[in-house]
Amino acid sequence: MMLVVVLLASCISRVETRGNLPDPERLAEIQPGSHSRDEVVEILGSPTSTAFLDGETWYYISEKTETVAFLAPEITERKVLVVQFDSEGVVSGVNTLGVEDGRQVEIVDRKTPTAGKKLTVMQQLFGNVGRFAK
Repeated sequence: MMLVVVLLASCISRVETRGNLPDPERLAEIQPGSHSRDEVVEILGSPTSTAFLDGETWYYISEKTETVAFLAPEITERKVLVVQFDSEGVVSGVNTLGVEDGRQVEIVDRKTPTAGKKLTVMQQLFGNVGRFAK
């Protein structure tokens, strides 16, 4: 009986929501050409991230993941709200992206060589023998 309870408990899924995705009603208030940065912050709150180089693009990111037992979490929903500003700081565009708009990033599996000599295990173990002065 205890084994059945443990097996059932391990199959429970856990759903987590993270990030900042504004309410659709609040989002509908943002109109290109009529709102400044300060007004957007007042309506939507602070952005999750801003564009690195120019700061003219703000991102509001939200993600929902589901984890079943001990398996890796699976992304079930991701929304990215992109608010773009012109050079005067007025909204020039609003766009929403989902999981399907994302791209998989390929990790490079190279190693950076380090300067210096390569020592064998024996050289590492016995390299300092006789080097100590009294």
